[in-house]
Amino acid sequence: MKFATRVSITALACAAGWAVPAEAASSNADIAAMQAQFQQMQAQMQSQMDAMAAMQAQIQTLQGQLAEARAKSDATATAVAAIPAPTASGKPPVAISWDGGPKIEAPVDPKNPKAGKWSFKPRGRLQIDTASVSAPSSIGSKSLGLATEFRRAYLGFDGTIPGNFGYRIEADIANSSVDPTDVYLTYTGIRNLTLTIGQHKPFESMEDTESDLFTSFMERAAFNTAFGFERRLGLSAQYQKGMVLAQVGVFSDNVTDLNADTDNSYSIDSRFALQPRLFGGQAHIGGSAHYHDLNDSSATVRYRARPFTHTTDIRFVDTKAISALSETNYGVELGWTGGPVHFTAESQWMKVNRPAGIADPTFNGGYVEAGVFLTKGDTLPYKASEGTWTRIKPKNGVDKGGIGAVQVNARYDWLDLNDVDGAGGGVLGGRQQLVGASLLWVPTDYVRFIVDYGHLWLKDAAVAAGADRNYNADVIGMRAQFDF
Repeated sequence: MKFATRVSITALACAAGWAVPAEAASSNADIAAMQAQFQQMQAQMQSQMDAMAAMQAQIQTLQGQLAEARAKSDATATAVAAIPAPTASGKPPVAISWDGGPKIEAPVDPKNPKAGKWSFKPRGRLQIDTASVSAPSSIGSKSLGLATEFRRAYLGFDGTIPGNFGYRIEADIANSSVDPTDVYLTYTGIRNLTLTIGQHKPFESMEDTESDLFTSFMERAAFNTAFGFERRLGLSAQYQKGMVLAQVGVFSDNVTDLNADTDNSYSIDSRFALQPRLFGGQAHIGGSAHYHDLNDSSATVRYRARPFTHTTDIRFVDTKAISALSETNYGVELGWTGGPVHFTAESQWMKVNRPAGIADPTFNGGYVEAGVFLTKGDTLPYKASEGTWTRIKPKNGVDKGGIGAVQVNARYDWLDLNDVDGAGGGVLGGRQQLVGASLLWVPTDYVRFIVDYGHLWLKDAAVAAGADRNYNADVIGMRAQFDF
């Protein structure tokens, strides 16, 4: 037993001796591995510290840039604060609109809005006429037959001026000439009153006051041209309120004629109209009176008219030149429009004051007209401020997908330039009567086409057909026009 115990102790001691060195070797390897991991961690920490240092440098740089930006922002804010704030006198920008053409308007002064504003609008019109005059071939005039012309070609502009002023400057450039038409300044600072100075119409008749853009036929009634109605240079006043229109003015002559030093004439012209609503429509009841002093003891006057068209220069009725000291003319006017129908009638008498010992003749002219629209909803408008008809505006224009307005008109027109006494003295200028019809197509507000026909009866004509001074003639014409 003792021997066995010794052997076990000896074996245990040997095992222990061998195990200790092996465990020591294993611990050394672990320590080396830990040291390697520690060194690796130190390297990683150093790298992160370097990255943090770089980041810190970037942050410092950004902080510097931010401080600089804040300084600039503060400087800008200070500069903006130094700019004066807008005041009540600040004006909005110029406005450009469309009113049958471009219209430029300056802003209204807020301190004085009733004084008006600057504005500018170009304007113009073009009328192209073709017409044929048929008369006895024995007249032997080259002015008969077919002819074409630019009846009118207007260019100009109008607008307003602060202080309740307005202006218009316009000229006719048709047929290689430049003729001033409307050239005037207006003032509207007095309620219901318009003052005008410059070249404008002297309120001769209802149809003469009406724009040639809106007439029912290509030409006005014969008396308007025969009696020399035209624009003249002068000063006038117009009052319109409610159903009352009154116009009066003092005029010299047309600006073109004033180039002659011998033209010293002047006239006093007036027109009055009542504008009541009657029979469900708009009525016009008016009249005019005019005195024209030629202011020249050797002056002459001449009354004549073309036959229903301007394309010919022939005048079948003509008083030739007669001596005169002054003219006095007066007229009556009637008009009515309602729904598709309108009616107009006018007559004028022209009395010539001749030198002593010579009888004073009186001539007369006039017309009666009626018209109706064939298109539903269309009517002939009345302009109360001028006492005449104005622009037709189709209810269903071509620009709106419709056919525009279609109107037919009929007219009887007369002009009597005869005034002879029982002894055969006086003036024998002839008598012209006409029955006419017209067809109007108005596709849009600013475009119009006209076809008209007239049959004339001539008596004591100034142009003889052979030996005959009583004969007939026919006129047919067409017009295309637009304006802006």
